[in-house]
Amino acid sequence: MTFEHITVDSPEPAPGTVLLSGIPGSGKSTVAAALAARFARAAHIEVDGLQALIVSGCHWPSPDGDREADRQILLRARNACLLADSFTAAGFLPVLDDVVVRRSHLDYYRAQAKTGPLYPVFLAPGPEKAWERNNARDKRLTTDWAFLDEAMRTELSDEGVWIDNAHLTVEETVDAVLAATGLTPRK
Repeated sequence: MTFEHITVDSPEPAPGTVLLSGIPGSGKSTVAAALAARFARAAHIEVDGLQALIVSGCHWPSPDGDREADRQILLRARNACLLADSFTAAGFLPVLDDVVVRRSHLDYYRAQAKTGPLYPVFLAPGPEKAWERNNARDKRLTTDWAFLDEAMRTELSDEGVWIDNAHLTVEETVDAVLAATGLTPRK
């Protein structure tokens, strides 16, 4: 088999990139995977997974104000957007999930996502529900990131789409994302 006559990019690119955000435990990864599954061609890009690719010198985000961790937050956002642009050009809807609580971080995503519009969606079940979900899952965090909820609401309340998914199922949350963004699944 040869690859001479195979074109990677699609004549019909995906309609943009979805960026699902919220504090840890808000349901980002679960909803992102379920949203991607609604489309004939989609990719779920877990931004934490990109951070985990750093084998040596990794600095995970911390509430302690680590400048290197902050630099790596932007590095992983840049790499997420590079992947998203590649998938978009190939006709796959990219669905990114990341904790974005600062306007400068969202602006960085907007500057880096170059293929199609960026659809920011904020899952906001509230800090208590997010902590409850965190403690009920396999990927438990030991740090209570509830303080990020207030920061996110303060800095980004006028941005993107906000969905209170505290009492919604995953499928209901996906329906709300689709209704709010106007994206239409194609099977």
